[in-house]
Amino acid sequence: MGVVRLEDVARAAGVSKATASRALSRPSLVAAATRDRVQQLAAEMGLNLNPAARALYTGRTGSLALIVPSLTNPYFAPVLAGAQQELATRGGHALIAASDGGTGEIELAQSLAGHADGTLLIAPRAAEDRIRALAGRTPLVVVDRHVRGVPAFVADTPRGAGDLVAHLGALGHRRIGYVGGPHGSTLDRLRIAAVKRRASAAGATVEVAGPAAPELDTGLRLAADWPFPTDVTAVVAYSSFLALGLLIGLRERGVDVPGEISVAAVDHLAAVGDSGNGQDPLLTSLRVPLAELGRAAVTALRADGTPPKARLTKLRAELVQGRSTGPPPVRR
Repeated sequence: MGVVRLEDVARAAGVSKATASRALSRPSLVAAATRDRVQQLAAEMGLNLNPAARALYTGRTGSLALIVPSLTNPYFAPVLAGAQQELATRGGHALIAASDGGTGEIELAQSLAGHADGTLLIAPRAAEDRIRALAGRTPLVVVDRHVRGVPAFVADTPRGAGDLVAHLGALGHRRIGYVGGPHGSTLDRLRIAAVKRRASAAGATVEVAGPAAPELDTGLRLAADWPFPTDVTAVVAYSSFLALGLLIGLRERGVDVPGEISVAAVDHLAAVGDSGNGQDPLLTSLRVPLAELGRAAVTALRADGTPPKARLTKLRAELVQGRSTGPPPVRR
């Protein structure tokens, strides 16, 4: 037998080509008996539409657009990996695009809308009304940010940042510094609020420095030009690269970490200095379920194009204690 076409399946099922297309792409619109007959014949006859043909016959491409601010920021790579793994389980494909300081994430999503069945969007600084407008035109999920009225999947790092402060408070720290993230970051504002709440509950206070680029060089610069009062004995950084820069810079100045200053991070991406088996890590940090976020977001973007429900799903981040935190120094 030659190449099986959609019209061949339709003829064998005794239905029109349009009905066969709906049975495969929009099964809820077709009577159950017809749907089952078309789908069974399609499987038996070996119908295998390539992406272009699938789009022509069914209106579905089998692809999802994955939009991120940057491909160089390692925070986004595990999200993309998890999304691609989940997409591969249903034979789909990813169209990955990054703004990287150029075209904004919303514009990228709009440009790919005709080539994808839905969009996974990471846009930490895009206006909420523009995200909602995009969700009205294409199936959309937002990752790492809560936008009212739009399906969202987030790692609960604000709660995790509060857990880090509570951990430091339990060690005896009463003046804690927090190095913030990029300018305009909604997530950073949530983390700051959580850090201050948990510090107050622990009988501690928080000094905030930032905004700051979440990079190693930024941490090195802040270690050299210390932004906190002298009685701050612990610092929580927006990212592990910031924290690692602080740690290296402080030690270059002869500051004992954690003997004089404790350092912690709100992610685990710069996981260096452990024993090789995940035990005894250098940096106290949060283990953020980034790949799980990507998988969950793609699962919500159903293959049949049904818009996902507008609800917020939170995945918890786990505190992992490392060698960079300890009790505060004894003041004489």
